[in-house]
Amino acid sequence: MSNATSSQTNIADGLQYRGLVELFLFSAPIILSCCVFLCINASMFFTLRSKLVFCETSRYVLLFNLLFADTAQMALSQALYILSACRVMLTYPVCGVLTMLCTVTNDVSPLTLVLMSLERYVAVCYPLRHATIITIRNTEVAIVVVWAVTSLNVLIQVLLLLDFLFENLQMKEFCSIENMLLSPVSNNYDQVYTCCLFVSAGVAVTSSYIGVMVAARSASTDKASARKARNTLLLHLVQLCLSLSSTIYSPLVFSITKVVDRITILRIQSILYVCVILLPRCLSALIYGIRDQNIRPILIGHLCCRYKLSVVTVTKVNVV
Repeated sequence: MSNATSSQTNIADGLQYRGLVELFLFSAPIILSCCVFLCINASMFFTLRSKLVFCETSRYVLLFNLLFADTAQMALSQALYILSACRVMLTYPVCGVLTMLCTVTNDVSPLTLVLMSLERYVAVCYPLRHATIITIRNTEVAIVVVWAVTSLNVLIQVLLLLDFLFENLQMKEFCSIENMLLSPVSNNYDQVYTCCLFVSAGVAVTSSYIGVMVAARSASTDKASARKARNTLLLHLVQLCLSLSSTIYSPLVFSITKVVDRITILRIQSILYVCVILLPRCLSALIYGIRDQNIRPILIGHLCCRYKLSVVTVTKVNVV
């Protein structure tokens, strides 16, 4: 599946024409941004394991799964970027393992968003049955099914590679998912799967959003709860669009390369990589951490290394 891992390869491929100084200037902001995003996600991990309620509530368990997939995808993409920037050529087996992990984690995110949307839909439209339908056991089974479906996709892609005869195990290009699509059949399958995945996820999230809007007009529905669920589902739809943006990154960059010079395209690639590939992987932690009243104070405490500063108290002391 063509996604974030192809972007860092495109950037590093252009960097091979520059000196070490320019390599550092282009790579440092990307690596620094990724480190910041990984620290934010790590703080969210500690937050979601700091209280028992986070481990026993389905929507927090689903959030943890989404956060895990996004963080793993970000780390793998950055690792491949560093390897490419350092001009390290991998073998096909090693690159295949890395790209398979990238594909699995990348596909888990939209499917997890579907589960989170369905959970909010049941909470609003079937509040009396929510406790019996959305249980921890059912949530864990749903998560296992999501990982199984994405792993099955990778298995099919591996089987399609068996028809390709490797004359040499050493790759001649930088490791990326696009460079592992070695046959037209693999490339066509990847495009069809990507299209079906995001169309299905989009239909599921949009249908849940419409269902919640219809239920919100019912006199028997809690208006405040329905409004919060509607905003959450709208947020899921935005996140799904952000995940989809990674799939159009490579065609977009390829089109830009035809009209601008190499130095300009490297700068554009760096900006797009951070904004379109890395930043969406960090948004889950920020959005849910800031919006959720249970998570927000704990997350802020972790981000601030537990040093809490009360502006109100300081102001009172100064006044006295």
